[in-house]
Order: sequence, then C-alpha cells, then structure tokens
Amino acid sequence: MSTPVIPNLKSLGSSRLAASVRGIGASSQPSNAPDGDLEAKDKIVQQTDQDATISRLSAVELGYLSDSFAKDFARDKVQRKLPIINRGTYVRTTAIDSLVQKFIAADPGRTKQIISLGAGSDTRYFRLISSNPGLSLIYHELDFASNTRPKIESVKRLMGPRFPHLTNFTLSEQSTALYSQNYNIHPIDLRTLQDPKESKTAVARLHNVDTSLPTLILSECCLIYLPPTDADAVVRYFSSYLFPPSTPLGFIIYEPINPNDSFGRVMVQNLASRGIVLQTLKKYASLLRQRERLRIMGFRDGQGAADVDFIWETWTSEQEKYRVANLEMLDEVEEWRLLAQHYCVAWGWRDGQADSERGGESIFARWKEGIVAQSIEDQI
Repeated sequence: MSTPVIPNLKSLGSSRLAASVRGIGASSQPSNAPDGDLEAKDKIVQQTDQDATISRLSAVELGYLSDSFAKDFARDKVQRKLPIINRGTYVRTTAIDSLVQKFIAADPGRTKQIISLGAGSDTRYFRLISSNPGLSLIYHELDFASNTRPKIESVKRLMGPRFPHLTNFTLSEQSTALYSQNYNIHPIDLRTLQDPKESKTAVARLHNVDTSLPTLILSECCLIYLPPTDADAVVRYFSSYLFPPSTPLGFIIYEPINPNDSFGRVMVQNLASRGIVLQTLKKYASLLRQRERLRIMGFRDGQGAADVDFIWETWTSEQEKYRVANLEMLDEVEEWRLLAQHYCVAWGWRDGQADSERGGESIFARWKEGIVAQSIEDQI
C-alpha cells in the first residue's frame, strides 16, 4: 500500500486511509456474525494486528518511538504511514506507557501483574523488561491461537543475547501457548471469559494468573470488536469473578469514540465495508460513557478519560512536541485534531479492600495525582 496524499474530510472514506485509521487502533479479537460467517469475520479482525504492528514500525523507524523489538514481530515490510497516523501511534503508545509506568512505580518492592487482551504482536513486555531487568512483574498476553503461534515463533528467535530474560518456559504441543514464571501467552477467544454462573459454555482457564497481586488489564482496541454484552462480560470476568475484592485492580481502554459526527460516520462505514464492525462504539461513544462503563464494572475508586488530541496537548511536554514536530512535516493540523478527537484512552481502578484497610499509598495513587483527565465539557 503506497502512502497517499494527506486527505481532507471528504476523502477520509478512501480504503487506503481506512487501513491507516485501523493501524492506529487495531487489535486482534473477534467481531460477531451469524455462525456461518463467524470464522471469516474473526479472521478479518485478527489480521488487523499486523496493521497496528506496521504502523508502530513506521513510527519507530521515523524516530517517534524507541522500540528495538518492533521489527521482530512484524511479518510484513514496513510501510511509511501518514504523518497524522505516525503521531497518533506515538500518542497512543506514550499515553498507555505513562499509565503503565505509574502503576509499576507504586510500592516498588511489590510484584505487579499485567494482563493484555488481544495483545497480538505488542512489544510492551519486552520493552519493560529490557529497560529494567530486575522488574518484579508477571505479564500475560491473550489472543487467538492464529496470532499467538507466530508471536511465539518470534519470541523464540529473540531468546539469547538480545533477550536473555526468558529461559525456563513450557510450550503447548502446537506451540500456541507459552507459560513461564514471568511471561505467559494464552491462546484464547475472549468470548469464553465469563462468570461460570452466567455462561452456558465452558469458561477458559488462565494459567499462572495470580489473583492476589495488584493487576492492570489492558484493552487496546480489542473489546470494541465484541458485542456489548460479551465485552461487558469480559470486564466483569476479571472485576467480579476472577479477582477477589481484596486485590487492587486497574483497567486501561484505548478505543474510538464519537461515531455520530461526519468523520465518525465515515470512519464506521469505511471499516464496515471491509468487514470490521466496531460493536461497542455506539454504547460507549463518549468520554463520559467510557468513564461510567468502568465505574459500573467495579472500578469504583476512580475513573478518567481523555481523547488523543487532549493527551497530545496536555500530557506531552513542549520539548517533546518540538522534537516530534521536527520528525516530518505535518501541515494538516485540522485533520490531525479531527482524527485525534475520535480516539480516547480511558482508565479506572479499585484499590482493593486489603490495601484500603492497611492504609499507605494506593497502587493507583499516581494515576489520581499525576494523570490529568479531560473534563466532559472539553469533549467535542
């Protein structure tokens, strides 16, 4: 796919820009369809993982991001993306990195756990450990077997001098699962993650998950592909069933928002024409609804949300804005702001009963004190 000219709003319906928009927000968990089409629909969504991977690699090679592992997990050749897409990838990554780092930094002597939904080819675990080899962290990645298999092959090639931190592990017979003390890859359909009392089918088991550890769950454009009832069931599986109330638990969501204006309608229609349906977008269409979603799902001690435009303007230092602006020309400021106002990061947490009773710093205190959420009045 060649790099097109930066479009105006009227041209945002082109299939080439739709692929770039997917690159900002792609993950790899399922859409929904009649039984006869389910496998084909799932395959389309699974393939969006490489859209996001190539977008990330484009941002890395142009200097937006530092990621020595990005190329290891890309199965396609790098394609230079539009400047607004590269900037979007940068903001998405740095915003979530900031929230993750503040979670890890709290109570530094305490082991933490991260669970990444629809992780695909994400490199976050490798970046975290390579920058801090002594980090006491258990990391889990969940995705379809069709995506975990190539991920594991890439992980195996990394072992040795480049990444000596993963040694004792076991693989499943078909090399779709990897289990170790600190890093685990689970081949799983998220639709099987439900409270057993509410499920009509067998509920998947997550090996090596420690339900007593402070845990952060990541969903980067993943749950949005599920029907709202299934997406809500996944969140409740973690907040109400798997983790007891005594465990501190946080959730980060990165998703599109604002489907009802001109840009949003074009974005939704364009993705739908390629078989990609953003199923929870209508239900969780705004910053307010994203925050309420997390509160209702049990993250009662705090919630926040901000669109990508707000994060760029507010979270990014002037020095860093200057550095990024000088990487490549971005004249289309209005187009950038328009795109950025249609993606958001939302976060919520509960402190856990045990932590509340013993006093001291909350695991999520640095979210409350160090992260600026966008006021609802600021949203378009």
